[in-house]
Amino acid sequence: MDIVIIGSGNVAIHLAEALNSQHNIVSVYSRKQENAAQLAGKFKANATDNIQDIPSYADFYIISVKDDAISEITALMPRVEGIVAHTAGSVPMDVLSRFRSYGVLYPFQTFSKNKTINFRDVPVLIEGNTEETTKNLTDLAESLTEKVFNINSDQRLLLHLAAVFSCNFVNHFYHIADSIFQKADLPFDLLLPLIDETAQKVRVKRPFDAQTGPAVRNDTQTIEKHIDILLKLNEKKTASLYREISDNIIETHKRDK
Repeated sequence: MDIVIIGSGNVAIHLAEALNSQHNIVSVYSRKQENAAQLAGKFKANATDNIQDIPSYADFYIISVKDDAISEITALMPRVEGIVAHTAGSVPMDVLSRFRSYGVLYPFQTFSKNKTINFRDVPVLIEGNTEETTKNLTDLAESLTEKVFNINSDQRLLLHLAAVFSCNFVNHFYHIADSIFQKADLPFDLLLPLIDETAQKVRVKRPFDAQTGPAVRNDTQTIEKHIDILLKLNEKKTASLYREISDNIIETHKRDK
């Protein structure tokens, strides 16, 4: 299949590299010519910073840009015969409705530069505007992974929300913990066994049942001690966050007893 990649960020890079093993990346668009050329160079593809210059003959046009830029890119794209699909979790499929065949190809994973991802382990969520488009998107997704799921835009939005809590927010908490460790002149590596055990635990228990810590025990003395430390470190917002989350845990486990 001939594929045009629209975007040059983390998702676009990883997805293009995975697709290229079985398909033909013919063109890469990015707002910056330098970024387009850098990604396109990996596949000996055409690079452009003018969306009107993308070829019209491709089988798939994969839009992998910031969520709030999809509408703008879609409006500027030329008419094409192939399937146009975006890779966003929080954007409905119908944003692409000006095209005859359109849908979603959403790899459900976190992507970072210089961090290799094995796409065979990545769930890919698809949605198409017709049965034929859905089948074609399914075939494309199955060339990447066996974990292909057909879900609608409402389901995908809820899934994306859950992903923000379980990935993005959790990583920010790692950053907060790292900052505290730096103040104590301790290596972050000390936390890794704890982080690994927590991740492994939810493979065999529901998160509710795996919860530990002072909040689930309603240990207000420890909670107040931690908040006092944060305030002394002049981390008022983090202290407020600690209290808010602790209160939420206490209420959740009190409510479900």
